[in-house]
Amino acid sequence: MALKRRLRSAGVPLVGIDRDAPWHMGIRRRRLWLFSTLRPLDLYATHTLQPTWRFAPHVHYHANAVWARNFNLHGRTLEEMRSPEFFRWDVSFVGNLDGLRYREHAERRRFLTALEERLRPLGLRLRFSHSEGVAEAEQIEVIQRSIINLNYRSSCDHGGTLSWGLPERCYGVPARGGFMLSDERRHAADGFEPGREWADYRDVDDCVAQVRRWLADFPRTRAIAEAAHARVMRDHTYLRRAQALLARLDELKEG
Repeated sequence: MALKRRLRSAGVPLVGIDRDAPWHMGIRRRRLWLFSTLRPLDLYATHTLQPTWRFAPHVHYHANAVWARNFNLHGRTLEEMRSPEFFRWDVSFVGNLDGLRYREHAERRRFLTALEERLRPLGLRLRFSHSEGVAEAEQIEVIQRSIINLNYRSSCDHGGTLSWGLPERCYGVPARGGFMLSDERRHAADGFEPGREWADYRDVDDCVAQVRRWLADFPRTRAIAEAAHARVMRDHTYLRRAQALLARLDELKEG
């Protein structure tokens, strides 16, 4: 609070940015409660506007994004991805699947296990892998050579409630040229145009149906992937996020 007083006397707002991580809402709940009670922040920048902890009188939607230097096509081209022969897998997911050590991922493991049991009889080429020990170069290879990349749950989901916000995967996969099929997210329409830059599903039954749909319409699948790639590289980099946050701070200071 001493820092807060010094900043206020200098006319400098105090800003907090939440982080897409297991401790976002899942642990240290007493500390979060104290922080929300004291409200030392002037502005809380968050990837989800759903009703949850309130740490400041002003809230700014600050979605996840990509570092363009790390998330890009890595020497590949969108043109070569227009050929079905380019792809090694039909459906993939590489991420944290350790539901014992990371309880927030137990539901993800359950869902993907059930989904794999439904997709295997279709004769599809699947790769669902725990990311620990998988080199970044291999993860990039899987993203780029999978017709469909899945998203289901994430560390930023908390308290058993699906976050409205989009995890970094929803930006990182398109940045690398991959097609993303995600669970439904309230904020998806704030960053992508549904049906042209974004595809999602409701539950395991709908996921199976959507997988079959997008595999059967390869040209449209790649059209969405390319449109999403262009949108991410134009609007969803952390440089853009910083510019938007600074503009919001200017508004706050003027107000």
